[in-house]
Amino acid sequence: MKSKLFFLLGFSLFVNSVSVEATSDPTPEQKFAEWKQALKPEMLEQGAPESLVDEIIGSLKYIPRVIELDRRQPEGTMTHEEYLTRVIPDSKVKRARKEFAKNRDLLQEAETNTGVSARFIVALWGKETHFGNITGNYHVPSALATLAFDGRRASFFRKELMAATQILKEGHISLDDMKGSWAGAMGNCQFMPSSFLRFATDANGDGKKDIWGDKQDIFASMGNYLAQSGWKSEQTWGRQVKILNDFSNYKLGKKHKQTLAQWQAQGVRRYDLRDLPSVDIEAYLIAPGGEKGRLYLVYNNFDVLMRWNRSHYFATGVGYLADRIAYPASSGD
Repeated sequence: MKSKLFFLLGFSLFVNSVSVEATSDPTPEQKFAEWKQALKPEMLEQGAPESLVDEIIGSLKYIPRVIELDRRQPEGTMTHEEYLTRVIPDSKVKRARKEFAKNRDLLQEAETNTGVSARFIVALWGKETHFGNITGNYHVPSALATLAFDGRRASFFRKELMAATQILKEGHISLDDMKGSWAGAMGNCQFMPSSFLRFATDANGDGKKDIWGDKQDIFASMGNYLAQSGWKSEQTWGRQVKILNDFSNYKLGKKHKQTLAQWQAQGVRRYDLRDLPSVDIEAYLIAPGGEKGRLYLVYNNFDVLMRWNRSHYFATGVGYLADRIAYPASSGD
C-alpha cells in the first residue's frame, strides 16, 4: 500500500512539473529565436541572396547585456572642465600628435580630397575610438537585432539592421568580423550602418569600404562625413573667448547668431583679450560649463561636429583636441 501511495505521489509531482513547464512563458531568447525568422523577407528586399540572409539570421543572438546598457545610459555628471581634463588628458594630446605625424601622408590625402583639416580627422578618431584601440567587440547584427526586438526604438534599429544586411551583401566586411559597439556603431569611425552607406569611402580602390582596418578608408570616410554634412574648409570650429561685460548681458545659443563684428562691439574678445578676427563670419556664444566655465564663440563647423554627436561636450572636445594638435606652443605643454 505504501509503495502504491509513493508511486501516485511521485506521478502527481511529475505531471504537475510538466504542466508548469508547458504553461510557463517563453524566455526572451525563445521569443527572439521565433521573431528573427520574420526578418527574412525584408532582408531579401535589400538585394542579399537567400543563402546570405539565412546565414545572417542564423548568426543572430539575443544579447541581454545590450538591453541592460541601452536602458541604463545614465546622464553624465561630469562638469565640462572635468570632461576636457579627464577625457582629453595630456597623454591623449601627445598620442594625437604622434598619430598625426605617423599618418601624415594618408591624412593629407583625406584633407585634400574632402576639404576637412587633418587635425579634425585625428581629433575625431581619438575621441571616438582612442585611435582605433577601442572600437567595440559586439557582433553588430546581433546587437541591432536585440535592440530592434526589444522595442524601445524598434523601427530605428530594424532599419539599421537592414542597412547592415546591405553592407554585408556588398562585401565590405564578413559577417563574423562586423564588430562594433553595443548600439551598433562600427569600426574606427563608429558609423551606424546607415551612416556607413552614406559616407564610407573606398579610398584605396580595392572594392571595399573598410572602416575597421584600413586607415586610408578610415580617414577618407571621416572626412567625407564632415564634408557632406556642410564643413567649410576655410573656417575653424570656433574659439574660446572672454567677455568684458557681465555674463547676464549675453544671449547664448544658436538662435542668437551674430557676426564677429557684432560680438566685438558687445565686448567679446579672444581668450588673450585681443580683438576678434576681422572676418565676415557668423557665430553664436555657448557656455557648456555654465557662467563660471569656459565660453566659446562657435561657427558653422561646430554645427557639423554636432551632427556627428549632438553634445556640446563632444563638439567642444573635438575642437579642443584639434587645436592642441595644431598649436602645441599655446597649449601649456
